[in-house]
This record gives sequence, structure tokens and C-alpha cells, in this order.
Amino acid sequence: MAINSAMRAALKAIAFLDVDVKKTYKVERQFENLSAKLKGVPPEYAIWDQCVTVGDHQVQVRLFLPQKGNPRALLLFFHGGGWVTGSIESYTSMCANLAGATCSIVASVDYRLAPEHKFPAGPDDCYAVARELFLGKGFFNIRPEDIVLIGDSAGGNLAAAVSLMARDRGEFMPRRQILLYPATGNDHSENSPFPSIRENGYDYLLTSKRVQDVIELYRSSEEDLTNPYFAPLEADDLTRQPDTLIITAEYCPLRDEGEYYGKKLEEAGNKVTIYRMKDAFHAYMMLPPRFVHVKRTYQLINKFLGDCGA
Repeated sequence: MAINSAMRAALKAIAFLDVDVKKTYKVERQFENLSAKLKGVPPEYAIWDQCVTVGDHQVQVRLFLPQKGNPRALLLFFHGGGWVTGSIESYTSMCANLAGATCSIVASVDYRLAPEHKFPAGPDDCYAVARELFLGKGFFNIRPEDIVLIGDSAGGNLAAAVSLMARDRGEFMPRRQILLYPATGNDHSENSPFPSIRENGYDYLLTSKRVQDVIELYRSSEEDLTNPYFAPLEADDLTRQPDTLIITAEYCPLRDEGEYYGKKLEEAGNKVTIYRMKDAFHAYMMLPPRFVHVKRTYQLINKFLGDCGA
């Protein structure tokens, strides 16, 4: 379904409001979680929560398992929301649908959010949960080769960061990662090297200003901007990374940096598939499964899992 004139006008109106996330992030969290609870979850999905101890705190992980069929993989999911909003509550519907569409277990990680917990708290939590699963010390007996990292937007950033951390630390290594319209760079101003920041940063739901604002809330210092776990495009070494599927959205400000990250991974010798979803905007995977962009994404993910032997 192409973006028609009515939808384009609606997206532009939402973008025009461009609320100050630095002031509204707490209200946004409350609204997201309330909306998710009111929506509920289809009864055909089994859902339960577990916790992973990380230092002096616990990270909640929500597991989604379709009641029909044998799961072929575990998708370790890191949610979006600009490292500031989003939660396992607000992503419950999306993760349940993802589990059903891919015949996989989905494990959604409720990592700590900024600005209360700035970088590197988020990637540290995500890495710790991944480590538990890959080393077989967690709550689920899953073979490491069947675990796939996946995230959307800021969650795609975190998935890429965990893969880099895993290679650098040598404790485990994911075989596959799926990055959905990921944030990979550190400059979302008018001076950005990526045209999509200017082309799509004003009229399509997610604005370049909001991206800049959440980065300000997320980072602890100026030095973070050049840390590859903060901005994966800053990595000097992208060798020995997982087989990667990157899906971007045509009308997303993050489109070009996501695709460029895929090209850099490929240049470093990794196996990469890059797909640009035509007529789609940022965060389209939050739409119901009947939408053509969501259906197509499920097809691409299933092909990727099949190609990789999941």
C-alpha cells in the first residue's frame, strides 16, 4: 500500500507537532504502556516473564511462544523507542505477532532506559541477556546457533552493538542479526552525510530533531558519539560480524545510515542482505499484520531464517 495523500497529510501533521521528548518522555511511556494493556494479546500465544540478574539489578525478559508448531529459532528482540521510550509492554503485540509469523520464540528484553540510565546501560543489559542465552545459563535451553539478534530503530542499534561487543569480548558470537530501520550513525543534523535525514526528517512521523533529542538524552558524554557501541558506523573494524538482514523504510530519516551500515559490513567480508521497504515510514512494524509492509517483512525474515538454516 503506497502512502496516499490522506496518510501523507496525517503523518505531516503528527511530525509538525514535534513534541519535545526531553519534556514528555515520561508521559509517552505511560501512554504507550496503558495503550498496550488495553489492547491485550490474542489468546493463541503463550506469554511468560523471566528475569536475568545483571550486576545489582534484574532485567525482565518476556517470552512469546506460539501454541502451534515447533519453534525453529529464538529471536532475541531489542525494542525501539529511541533508548528513552518503548518497553516490553508497548511491544507485546508486535512481538506476539512476530512469534506467530516466524514460528519462533521471541524473547523481548526490557533494558534500562535513558535518561535515568544513560549509555552504556542499555547495551550492557542487552549483552548480559544475550550472554545468558548463548552460554546456556539462562531460563531456556536453546542451541546458540538457533539464537538470532533482532531489533527495530534504537533496538536495531542495540542488536548491532551487542554483535560488536560479542566479537570484541570473545565470550560468544551470534550467527545472525536482523536490523529493522536501525539507527547506526551519530549525526542527524542538517550537516549529516546522509540525504534521508534532510529528505525524510520533517514530514514522516519520526523527525530528525527528535532523533537528535533522544541522542542527547541517551549519551553520557561527547566521547560516546564516537563509541561504536553507541554508533556502530564509528567502528574501525566490522569484520567477523553475523550474517545480517537490514530492512529500511523509504520515508525514514534513518534509511541511508542503515543501508550504509550494511554496505560497510559487506565490505568487511560479512554476508549481508539489504532491503528498502518501498512506501514505508519509520516504525511501520508497529502496524497490524494485515498491512502489506508488515507482511513483506515477515516474508523477508522467514527467508533469511531459512537461508541461514534456522
